[in-house]
Amino acid sequence: MLDKPMIDFLNKIRRPINISLSRKLVYSTLIFVIGVILGVISKIFDETASNLLPYFLEVLDLRNFLSRMGVWIFLAVLISVNSKSPVRSGINIFLFFVGLIGSYYLYTVMIAGFFHKSYTMIWIIMTVISPLMAFICWYAKGKGIIAISISSIIIMFISRQAFAFGLWYVSIRSILELLLWIATVFVLYQSPKQIMKVITMGLLLYLVTAQINLFWGIL
Repeated sequence: MLDKPMIDFLNKIRRPINISLSRKLVYSTLIFVIGVILGVISKIFDETASNLLPYFLEVLDLRNFLSRMGVWIFLAVLISVNSKSPVRSGINIFLFFVGLIGSYYLYTVMIAGFFHKSYTMIWIIMTVISPLMAFICWYAKGKGIIAISISSIIIMFISRQAFAFGLWYVSIRSILELLLWIATVFVLYQSPKQIMKVITMGLLLYLVTAQINLFWGIL
């Protein structure tokens, strides 16, 4: 439990909004269901050869897009910052990933007939720590240097998905990844001055960490 001085400090960054228990249950249930649906959809794309998909889906390369972390980072940020409190953010994100990972691997075992233990354990660990990450992420839409720093770290992670950076080049991985990057900027936007600081710091962090694998090879 947080003590009162810490709560007062966090409230200066961003203050929680109280909602009724019924709304909490409805929102959390909906987020869980969305996670389940997206997990099944992701696995279906994963199991379907690209040339068997409709042409526009093949061109968009949704199969590879959904197998990367960018879309899931974006959705986690979207859910986190739009929750009514940091605690609600942690609960919602945990339920989202439980639904997502649970349905994905249930489909894998029951329909596809195989189980990748080490890969699954990585996602389980990420699901377990997701409430803490969501709690922190919620304050990205707050005020002050801490909020800007959190937003910058989010931009750094999403930039790693959208752009490839080398000694002599910077390139866009795909149009969908670029759209996710732009959408993330809009989600984090509060003012022109704030978002310019966030983008500048985020891209600098990206350049510094571009050659470091932060996700054990799953990105």
